[in-house]
Amino acid sequence: MTTHYYTNNTDLPSHEKELRYQFKDQTLCFLSDDGVFSKNRLDYGSCALMENFIYQPWMHTLLDVGCGYGAISLCLKKVYPFSHMTLVDVNQRAIHLAKQNVIKNGLQDIDVHESDVYQQVMDTYDVIVSNPPIRAGKKVVFSILEGAFNHLHTQGELWIVIQKKQGAPSALKKMKEVFGNAEVIAKDKGYYIIKSKKE
Repeated sequence: MTTHYYTNNTDLPSHEKELRYQFKDQTLCFLSDDGVFSKNRLDYGSCALMENFIYQPWMHTLLDVGCGYGAISLCLKKVYPFSHMTLVDVNQRAIHLAKQNVIKNGLQDIDVHESDVYQQVMDTYDVIVSNPPIRAGKKVVFSILEGAFNHLHTQGELWIVIQKKQGAPSALKKMKEVFGNAEVIAKDKGYYIIKSKKE
């Protein structure tokens, strides 16, 4: 049976490995495993999103949709420790790893739980970040973009990363439809960092 990181396969054998990543002046360690996104190294797109993310002092709550083993939000938490982070993913193994990585990096004030996109998300946030699971299909990607609106506070921001060849133009168009605005913050080796604000 073919398995995908954006599904929940509890029968997959485990081969945990440790990855290290330097973000700003912080070094983080991540446990990774088979069956999760970008298992051998931090995904370039995720890194591009983190490096171009513009933190604001009013950003007290952040939701990471499709968090994988936690790379994006845990790196941001390490550098911007005053924000409360919520991490969700449909993949139970990814959630298990993310919880371990919170502890491994000595982080607190972080909630990690299983959710298929926003199904188990009840709150609203100042920021939503996502490296959408492109291989899950446009319907899933668009559900992340559309659902973000109702899970953001007024003036809250959605930040995503997506490759041009994997649908950045259509994602940009969809975000403009949903939010009335969308801005390409950066382009990096074919990856677009796109931000929308709930006004």
